[in-house]
Amino acid sequence: VVGAGLAGLVAATEATAAGARVLLLDQESEANLGGQAHWSFGGIFLVDSPEQRRLGVKDSADLALRDWANTAGFDRDEDEWARKWSRAYVQWAAGGKREWLRERGIRFFPVVGWAERGGAGAQGPGNSVPRFHITWGTGPGLLAPFILAARTAEAKGQLTMLWRHQLDELVTDN
Repeated sequence: VVGAGLAGLVAATEATAAGARVLLLDQESEANLGGQAHWSFGGIFLVDSPEQRRLGVKDSADLALRDWANTAGFDRDEDEWARKWSRAYVQWAAGGKREWLRERGIRFFPVVGWAERGGAGAQGPGNSVPRFHITWGTGPGLLAPFILAARTAEAKGQLTMLWRHQLDELVTDN
């Protein structure tokens, strides 16, 4: 796995949880474990969440996907996989994502904010309704369970983290 930010930590810890041995490389020092997510507000994109419903926000996977498509454009043939990925991600954000995060100990403030605010009714770029769910502990709170899982996997010999390394080329055989 290249990069020890949030995405890299999630990828590495999910792979080790599935039994794989993982090498995690990062160009930064170990002090920067978690990358930019550490400094973030810890916002999570969720669709039709209990927090949204409690606040009277009417959201759906269809609306979120229209918002995404209006922002992304998706007007070229080569956008096929991006369209498929966005559809799958929105379905997860409207389905199992919140529970997956809660199973890892992540909790949410009882408010929902705007990120990439768009026009009403998904007519322009951005979100037409608030979908920015803030985690307790912000960025550090969001990272904590993944850092703990990474350290646990490291102690078991399943994960090796190398700091101040840069990947210049990836070579595969067969």
